[in-house]
Amino acid sequence: MITWIKRILLFLLIIFAAIFAICAYRMHAADRAVPVLNYHQINDRDENSLTVHTDEFEQQMKYLVDNGYHTITPAELMDAFENGTPLPDKPVILTFDDGYVDNYKNAYPILEKYGLKGTIFLISDFIGTYPNYMTWAQVDEMQQSGIIDFESHTLSHPELDKIPPDQIKHQLEDSKKALEWRLNKPINFIAYPCGSYDDELLRMTKEAGYRAAFTVHYGLATPAENPYMLDRVPIFGCNTHQFRRFQLRLEYAPIFAPLDALSRSLVKSGHNILAKFVPAP
Repeated sequence: MITWIKRILLFLLIIFAAIFAICAYRMHAADRAVPVLNYHQINDRDENSLTVHTDEFEQQMKYLVDNGYHTITPAELMDAFENGTPLPDKPVILTFDDGYVDNYKNAYPILEKYGLKGTIFLISDFIGTYPNYMTWAQVDEMQQSGIIDFESHTLSHPELDKIPPDQIKHQLEDSKKALEWRLNKPINFIAYPCGSYDDELLRMTKEAGYRAAFTVHYGLATPAENPYMLDRVPIFGCNTHQFRRFQLRLEYAPIFAPLDALSRSLVKSGHNILAKFVPAP
């Protein structure tokens, strides 16, 4: 009996050591990787999966500053990946999709308060059109501050891999042209609506003149990654996203990203019960 207990304990010890070694390797291998945090709405009104409450967002920004993170832009990321341009210690990119007015009212003052830079991917046809989205005057103010960079999120937010090629071309090229005309700056980056893409979309995005593109796939952006399918770290979901979850997703993305992918794969294949046993924050 005692011999079997010893064998079981030894087996468990070997498993634990193997898991520890894999985790340590993944953390070390991510040395040049950069977390690109992905937000949407920042407010205390909406209780949906795209929202982070304002006080929680401020707590997260304070955590970044207190723990030595330095915000960079997508251009600085690609300069480092392509040309070896040095990055600051613990670089991080803050991105916001869509262009909601609460980004101006709530997120922008907090970023100013903590001296952090952010990038907002705009749905260009929605700006100045719908009340839940920013006006062009607000966009201009934020751009002139020097801490907010604006890039493309298409004209009207269709899932690009689900529409005909001529419409994809229209969404990619004309959103770029519209924003360049309105903001008087190059538009070099795009975030795919809903994060969906396929090989043809990657090709068309490059042909449209973008330097890189972002998904909503959980993971870190790395130099080895295709620049037209860069990973991000989703930070939204006001009903489930506690501060500890933010810390885990940020600090241990190399470990939790593949577990998150496994959990989503299990749910997609109908194995919801098994998915609950996967430790993915």
